[in-house]
Amino acid sequence: QVQLVESGGGLVQPGGSLRLSCAASGFSFANYLICWFRQAPGQEREGINFINIRDNDIYYIDSVKGRFTISRDNPKNTVYLQMNSLKPEDTAIYYCATDTVPTILSHYYAVWGQGTQVTVSS
Repeated sequence: QVQLVESGGGLVQPGGSLRLSCAASGFSFANYLICWFRQAPGQEREGINFINIRDNDIYYIDSVKGRFTISRDNPKNTVYLQMNSLKPEDTAIYYCATDTVPTILSHYYAVWGQGTQVTVSS
């Protein structure tokens, strides 16, 4: 069974850090890419970055560039999202998804995790 499970969300103060994990199972992790999305209340789901496991190609949207870092641990079939200098506008449910197309457009992705809540507030 193809499955993605996110973890690591929580409540953090502005300027703080969190590390999210996306654990993959049921498919050949090395042949796909993992993309992180987020969805704030009342807003559309937004793709923020991806990592292509095959060639380590990495992409970030401008609003997270320099603050967020995506990385992978192939033996653990896990992708991480290190989030630093968090801002209140980063508050959202964060999802990971997998496919083979290097894009942040959500309609390309068929396999999703259940999401993990990140709240940035003082």
